[in-house]
Amino acid sequence: MSRTALRICPLCEATCGLTLTIDDGRVTGARGDRDDVFSKGFVCPKGAAFGAVDSDPDRLRTPLVRVDGELREATWAEAFDAVAAGIRPVVERHGPHAVGIVLGNPNVHTMAGALYPPVLIAGLGTRSLFTASTVDQMPKHVSSGLLFGDANAIPVPDLDRTDHLLLIGANPLESNGSLCTAPDFPGRLKALRARGGTLTVIDPRRTRTARLADRHLAVRPGTDALLLAAVAHVLFDEGLIDPGERASHLTGLDDLAAALRDFTPEAVAPACDVDAATLRTLARELAAAPTAAVYGRIGSCTVPHGTLASWLVDVLNILTGNLDRPGGALFPQAATDRAPRPAGPGRGFALGRWHSRVSRHPEAKGELPLSALAEEIDTPTDEGEPIRALVAVAANPVLSAPDGDRLDKALGSLDFMVSVDPYLNETSRHADVVLPPPPPAQSPHHDFAFNTLAVRNQVRYTRPAVPLEPGRMAETEILARLILAATGMHGADPAAVDTMVIDQTLSKAVREPHSPVHGRDPKELAALLTGADGPERRLDMMLRLGPYGDGFGADPDGLTLEKLLAHPHGIDLGPLRPRLPQPLKTRSGKVELLPEPIAADLPRLRAALDERPAGLVLVGRRHLRSNNSWMHNVPALTGGSNRCTLHLHPEDAERLGVRDGEPVRIKGAGGEVTAPAEVTDAVRPGVVSLPHGWGHDRPGTRTRHAAADPGANVNQLLDGSLLDPLSGNAVLNGVPVEVAPLSAAAGETFGALT
Repeated sequence: MSRTALRICPLCEATCGLTLTIDDGRVTGARGDRDDVFSKGFVCPKGAAFGAVDSDPDRLRTPLVRVDGELREATWAEAFDAVAAGIRPVVERHGPHAVGIVLGNPNVHTMAGALYPPVLIAGLGTRSLFTASTVDQMPKHVSSGLLFGDANAIPVPDLDRTDHLLLIGANPLESNGSLCTAPDFPGRLKALRARGGTLTVIDPRRTRTARLADRHLAVRPGTDALLLAAVAHVLFDEGLIDPGERASHLTGLDDLAAALRDFTPEAVAPACDVDAATLRTLARELAAAPTAAVYGRIGSCTVPHGTLASWLVDVLNILTGNLDRPGGALFPQAATDRAPRPAGPGRGFALGRWHSRVSRHPEAKGELPLSALAEEIDTPTDEGEPIRALVAVAANPVLSAPDGDRLDKALGSLDFMVSVDPYLNETSRHADVVLPPPPPAQSPHHDFAFNTLAVRNQVRYTRPAVPLEPGRMAETEILARLILAATGMHGADPAAVDTMVIDQTLSKAVREPHSPVHGRDPKELAALLTGADGPERRLDMMLRLGPYGDGFGADPDGLTLEKLLAHPHGIDLGPLRPRLPQPLKTRSGKVELLPEPIAADLPRLRAALDERPAGLVLVGRRHLRSNNSWMHNVPALTGGSNRCTLHLHPEDAERLGVRDGEPVRIKGAGGEVTAPAEVTDAVRPGVVSLPHGWGHDRPGTRTRHAAADPGANVNQLLDGSLLDPLSGNAVLNGVPVEVAPLSAAAGETFGALT
């Protein structure tokens, strides 16, 4: 008998509400939830394929433990016994930093991934933390930390009210948005155009988003920061600066003007390959628009000056008076955020509190560059112990980090590795223990991270749509048991982890003068929590302590888990509102426009004014039916236009003797790969594009559909040496490559434009 159940989609950052059709405990269909307060029925191909993702036959159903060199099915008890026996000796002999932790992108799409990894990191006491952030958005965290004092205070464009939207390095019609949670991003852009607004897209590719724009500028890859600096220069030079009501919250305006003096449109134009008149027009239009927002994403982060580009995005919003005002870029307020404290100076944001052992990369936001993981394992130095054990949670860095071949070998040299992953993939195949979480339909869902980036304040929670199958273990329990096994408490009740977090959080809250529960008894507060299990009790606690919460009874109209469960389609909390100066945590209590690390990096940007690529440069691309490396095993989401091909311009193809559809060799500093050529004028001359997340051709995996059409691992073209120095983010775009037909004779020189 069929029934329906609600579920928030966990397959991208749009967080759309779904209505699932369930037959005999299996998801057989998915459509948009028309009553969802945020997505209002929108669904993309990934959400529509939820059932296929959920029931993928290659998903692991039981733990795997390595015995005599082979991974074999095991009981959960055997698996956690092996974890404790593998990790604890490493910590005791070599110290906590000898245990590395790698967190992949899917962590932010699950409740368990939000609630438990911080406890694991703190419990181990390791500084060897690597995440997907440093191959994606870390520059935005760093620039926000330096500007606003909080690395998670990221303004998002007010899509539904803006009059002018400038996108740089972003393709939301394919990505569904990123660091800007917005169901039906395409519809919102079309609504902008329909109400007479202006959309400008800056991208070296004519993407689906660019085709929708009023103006598309095919900038030279890697020059995003130069272009934005020139626009800011014009605002100063032509007297167009108007911070408006935010002026009293700023410091460093005159210093900023002086720092940008050299970045005239005439100086920048040759490097960007965008003429000076157009750069001046961009600045004038931003300044003249009734409201405007500048939004940059992965294309402007994964470049040599990613942090400077991310900083300049917000600088432009500030200089035009569009930061923290409706129609501009505002700070969301999630229901599980801490209750706002009074405005005033904070502790600020610091970089480089520690460094990586081998290349001395500075820490950023508590993380080391994922590009450095291989060398931290395989390179001995006098600076402490190498990583000897690794915990990988929903991570596949063999495909997502530069130089996967080196990392592949390094993983094989570890003393011990545990992977929490539903698949035996290119990374988890090295593990000594694999702990498989259940399919998403069998898990609860609340978006802790993405609600802090949402274009409208709202709160939603869905319980599991179907019960756990026999033999499965909830992902929250898997991670709780992993914490206990790794931190010397193996065998304790996993509920103890949630109890510990609740006790610590409430004990701290009652001591804070501005907390809604100041002075109360933490045990009394804990007894008031509701929920079916520890994770739900933690969610209830965060809601009650949050900006809309009931303060544990202090506000009878406030939010609790019980009230949220009574609204299965979510609760709308209203449009984004101006919040300055409350979000600021800088030492000055103001927006610090020219932080010292930014000023120190500007000479490197000035040097880039004279740089020109000598040949072809590479950029990545995304596809609507894909999300990094973890959806290529679903037939419904592959094929058609979602293929691993090398896009190159017809002029380049003719010069290199490349014909459409024929295989080509692509060579970079990290190695070479082969892919079919796709000749298209959607890329500008001198640029080639290969998508991210492919390369499913290594032995020992169990992803049959992905292996049948493996594609090429674009990150193998990188050797990991190119990083944005402030954030440690990998440079993935604008890197030089050479291309030649596969049929070229052995030893023939790879072609490149000169």
